[in-house]
Amino acid sequence: MGSGGTKFKVAICGAGIGGLTTAVALSRYPDIEVEIFEGAAKLAEVGAGIGLFPRPWEIIQKIGLEEELLKLTDLKPTDAPVKTFRYRKSDRPEGIEFFHLVTKGHLMVFHRPDFQTALLRRLPASYRIHCSKRLRSYSQRLGGPITLVFEDGSRSTCDVLLGADGLKSAVRRSLLGEKIQWAQSQNRWSEAADITSVIEPVWTGSNAYRALIPAERLRALHPNHRVFTQPTQYLGKNGYIISYPIAHGKMINFVAFKSQPELEGSKFNGSWVCQTEKSEFANIFRSWEPEAQAIIECVEKPLRWAIHTVKSKSFVSGNAAILGDAAHAMPPHEGAGAGQAIEDGYILSILLGHPLTTRDTIARALSIYDHIRRPISHKIWDSSRLNGQYFMFHAPGIDFETVQEHELPSKLKTLGHMFTKNWEWSWSTSIMPSAQEAIRLLESSG
Repeated sequence: MGSGGTKFKVAICGAGIGGLTTAVALSRYPDIEVEIFEGAAKLAEVGAGIGLFPRPWEIIQKIGLEEELLKLTDLKPTDAPVKTFRYRKSDRPEGIEFFHLVTKGHLMVFHRPDFQTALLRRLPASYRIHCSKRLRSYSQRLGGPITLVFEDGSRSTCDVLLGADGLKSAVRRSLLGEKIQWAQSQNRWSEAADITSVIEPVWTGSNAYRALIPAERLRALHPNHRVFTQPTQYLGKNGYIISYPIAHGKMINFVAFKSQPELEGSKFNGSWVCQTEKSEFANIFRSWEPEAQAIIECVEKPLRWAIHTVKSKSFVSGNAAILGDAAHAMPPHEGAGAGQAIEDGYILSILLGHPLTTRDTIARALSIYDHIRRPISHKIWDSSRLNGQYFMFHAPGIDFETVQEHELPSKLKTLGHMFTKNWEWSWSTSIMPSAQEAIRLLESSG
């Protein structure tokens, strides 16, 4: 043990959902010192709604966050089957409602800034958070401390570095750079090339247009709109809209997706996240059913997100690891991104908090995290991409272009069953077997 009974010091880069949940999960182990570095000048979550299915919610309960978060929503967790989203084929003058998604337990939805505030409230007073500290790079000596170098020229040291610094992660860039040098020094050239190919995020060919709509604005125009009482997805060819109430019904969360599948993997020109005009996306939906148009009518100053993804070939190098979007930013079509970051943080915390993990065995604990989490997150990444294809009528085996009107209801029902089956891991599986396996591996190598 070091001074004052500290086992080691963890630095977390990034104070988004992933970084802060990891910090809360680590706070259950008082012998671990934690310092958080955030690139932004102040802690402010961008984005609107965040939804958690039962699988990540189980972690929220385990790390003692449930009570705080339940104050922010009217939903109560349950194990019973509940109706979650309604689905409509909306790219026509008269929409067709064709499916009602039933899940085991609710999708718990929150306003992102509220969620972040709840996490911050749960951090111990001893945890220091520094803003305006964007990492430039890090370096580590075998078994020695890690030196962090920030964009402002300042430095810090730690024993464990966790990169929760998002899509454009500097930790990922350094970590994979380190892996590449190591592979090259051993003449493993194809491995080095493989790793090089995943350093930069890739554009999916899709953009998301996000907005929060004050409920009264929609109510004034359309007092009985379905979306007040029922989360709904309006689907169409190469685009869809998802909308649901958040913040005790005061706001309506809105996201419209516009996709050009043929551009997947090409370079996106322009700012990845920026405020834009409604006209940039509204015209794709102009022939859609009135119900979908009604919500678009209420959108002001949407944020455009060019959806980029990352699928890292490794989540760890020595005593450094990446998590959440830094490791596996996924297409957002299963609402799984936040939940996956929370799962990463939980597995990291139980491995680092374990009595067998000491300053000398950090790398071993992190390699188990990589072994457990990478295959799962990659599988969910694939599943999320597939759901996006389903929602935009690119379903393998069903050509919606040529389907006759009388066959449409049965084909749409088939589609509903396809995306449910693809998505049911979110509410029908648990992370706890993975957690037990992680501990078993750690203890068998202890």
